[in-house]
Amino acid sequence: MNSRKESDVKILWGESYFKAIKNGAGSNLFRNLYALVDGERKDILKNGVLSCATFVSSILLLFKLTRDIHATVEGTVADLKKSGWTKIKKPREGAVLVWKPQDFGSGEAHKHIGFYIGNGRAISNFYKKRQPILHHWTFGTKNGRPVRKIEQIFWNKKLNK
Repeated sequence: MNSRKESDVKILWGESYFKAIKNGAGSNLFRNLYALVDGERKDILKNGVLSCATFVSSILLLFKLTRDIHATVEGTVADLKKSGWTKIKKPREGAVLVWKPQDFGSGEAHKHIGFYIGNGRAISNFYKKRQPILHHWTFGTKNGRPVRKIEQIFWNKKLNK
């Protein structure tokens, strides 16, 4: 029988948060989100093509850093602001990155959101693989410029602990 009291255990939230982000890479957990749209059942994440906001907001909600799970970058960013996240200029491990809109041939430009994990690396949903992947924080460079430009970087002071 375990005699340890719950009060003797202190969860290391920051370390657990960073590990959850890293463990999200390769996961299919955030691939689908069903909704009734005009009375019709639809997977609004298109089987993982549009899962970046759901991945990020799910991790943030799990660690009580936002208020809800979101299917859009705009909804996630609004929640970040309401939940005490502030914009910073340089990324820090655990920061939330928002990339500028980009069109990948569908005729629709989409913003993108993910996590900075340090050393110039990020984890975000990759539409082709339909799951979060580890990648360069600007998806690499071309002719000395970022492939995808960062629009905003968010930080929560709770991550300082």
